[in-house]
Amino acid sequence: MPAPQPAETVRASTLIDVATLRAHLDDASWHVFDCRFSLADPEAGRNAYRAGHIPGARHADIDLELSGPRVPGVTGRHPLPDRAAWIARVEAWGVSPHVQVVAYDDSGGAFAARLWWMLRWIGHAAVAVLDGGWRAWVDAGFPVTQALPPDPLPTQTDYAQRAPLTRLVTADDVDGHEQILLDARDRARFRGEVEPIDPIAGHIPGARSAPSSENLDERGFFKPKEELRRRFETLFGDAAGRDIVCYCGSGITAAHNILALRHAGFDEPALYAGSWSEWINDPSRGIATGD
Repeated sequence: MPAPQPAETVRASTLIDVATLRAHLDDASWHVFDCRFSLADPEAGRNAYRAGHIPGARHADIDLELSGPRVPGVTGRHPLPDRAAWIARVEAWGVSPHVQVVAYDDSGGAFAARLWWMLRWIGHAAVAVLDGGWRAWVDAGFPVTQALPPDPLPTQTDYAQRAPLTRLVTADDVDGHEQILLDARDRARFRGEVEPIDPIAGHIPGARSAPSSENLDERGFFKPKEELRRRFETLFGDAAGRDIVCYCGSGITAAHNILALRHAGFDEPALYAGSWSEWINDPSRGIATGD
């Protein structure tokens, strides 16, 4: 049986600012994760972490920890890990449901949002993305270190019994069903004009272009809630969150849109984690180009 856990207090569950994190940097009930990563150079995030990171932060690698095994021709580029394996990874980090988790990166939250979503997937509510990320922390003059945190004490949790706080759908759920699909890739990839990563260009038929980059202002911070709300209302009107499915190239930046939607006050949309890179594995699935 899992060990008894302290009573939970949900603190931040979407975004958190650097001043608040700085105030809690020595709080043992706060766990910080550096999610810096580059699709072009998988070693870049780990190298950046070694060069300097927020004190106490651990590195969570998109390829090594935040994805499961890739099966060519079957899965997308960043499939979710088995849920039980993911829970074991979280427990090995010493994370339990009562702690506040903060995730950051240097890409406007694009990769940190993956960890945010994956913790919600196992029922962890107190998880937030650092608004402005690494750059905001450095610009504020807050401490940076190269020292690695001590190995955590693994914990036992009840995550396996917890209901997800978010929703997951498959390609079969998407294909031919009535829902609003939001594509988080940039507009040129959506239209099929360019495709720098996957072998086929275009988008899922019926999807609407909703680049995750447009959740941010020119400084790399999330836009105000009201502005985000207007943005998404323009995309899907008064549709409820339960009618929305978010996808992208491989299930990474789609989580950024889910985070922005939640921060703006919408109900939780679903994630199609396989996304475009999984969709195109089956030649019977439709492909659209243009607007």
